[in-house]
Amino acid sequence: MMDVLTVVWLGKPLWMWLGFHALVASLLAFDLGLLHRDKEHEIGVRESLLLTGFYLALGLAFGGWIWWYLGPQAGEEYVTGLVVEKSLSMDNVFVIAMILAALGIPRAAQHRVLLWGILAAVLLRGLMIGLGAALVHQVHWVLSLFAAFLIFAGLKILFSGPEEEGDFQNSAVVRWIKKTFRVTPELHGQHFAVRRPDPATGRKALWFTPLALALVLVNGADVIFAVDSVPAIFAITTDTFVVYTSNIFAILGLRALYFALAAMVDRFAYLKTALAFILIFIGAKIVVADTFGLIHVQPWVSLVVTLSLLTIGVLYSLWRTRTDAPAVATSPAHGHEARAHRA
Repeated sequence: MMDVLTVVWLGKPLWMWLGFHALVASLLAFDLGLLHRDKEHEIGVRESLLLTGFYLALGLAFGGWIWWYLGPQAGEEYVTGLVVEKSLSMDNVFVIAMILAALGIPRAAQHRVLLWGILAAVLLRGLMIGLGAALVHQVHWVLSLFAAFLIFAGLKILFSGPEEEGDFQNSAVVRWIKKTFRVTPELHGQHFAVRRPDPATGRKALWFTPLALALVLVNGADVIFAVDSVPAIFAITTDTFVVYTSNIFAILGLRALYFALAAMVDRFAYLKTALAFILIFIGAKIVVADTFGLIHVQPWVSLVVTLSLLTIGVLYSLWRTRTDAPAVATSPAHGHEARAHRA
C-alpha cells in the first residue's frame, strides 16, 4: 500500500494528491452539511467576511506547508498563484451577482446555486489544468502563447468602453434553454427541478426551475473566466500541484467572498483596471523571462507586484466611489440596479 502512495503522478507522490482532495472533500462536506443545514438561512456580509477569512487563512496555511515541504520557491509561487486567482475571481463575482439579480434569485437560495456551482468549477478547473499541464510539458512554446493571450486580454480590458449590463433573461442562451427544456416561470423553494403537469399532455413531467437556469449561467461564466485564469497561473509556475492547489483554494473561497463583494459591487468600479495590469504584467514576465531569456523574475517579485496592483486598484476604487450611495446594499440586486442607473 505504501508503495502505491509513493508513486509519482503529475510530478508529485500520489499521497499528496489524495491528501489534498481529502481536505477539499472535508471542506465541502463541512460547508454543505454543517454551515447550511438551515436551507432558509441568508448569508450576511459579516458571515461572508468571516468565511472568507477562514478560507483565506486555510489557503495560506496550506501554502506554508508547501513552503516547508517543497521549498521557498514553490511556496512563493503558490501564494502568488492564490493571489492572482483570487483577484481574477473578483470579476467573476460581479458577473454572478448580475446573473442572480436578473433571474430574481433570493439571497436564501443563492448559496445553494454557488455551492453546486463551485463543485462543478472544481471539476472543470481540474480538467482544464490537466490539459494545460500536458500541453506545457509537451510543447514549451505554449507558455508564450499563454503570455500573448494574457497581454491581449489585459489590453482589451484597458481599452474597452464602459460595459453594459447583460440582459440575461433575453439572452440567446436563456432563450435556447427555455425553448429546449421545460422551465418553470417561478421558483419552487430551493429545488433545481420539480415534477408538474405538462400543458400539452396533461401528464406529470420533469421541469427545471429558475434556480437550475441560474446554475447553468453561473457555470458558463466560470468557463469564460477560466480561459483567463488558467493561462495566468501557468504563466507563474508550471508545477502542476502548485497550479492546481492554488486554483482550487481560490475557488473554494469564492462563494464566501461573493456575499460580501456583491453587496458592495459599486465600490469596486475601478478594480478591472488593476486586474488588466496584473494580466499584462504576468504575460510580459513570460515574454521577457522565458521566451527571450532576458531577465529572470523571482517569484517574490511577481507576488509583490500582483499584491501592489490589487491593493492600489481596491483603494483607488474605494476612494473614487466614496461619495456614492452612503448605505451598503443589502442584496446583490441592489448593486445591479445601482450600476444600471449609473450607466
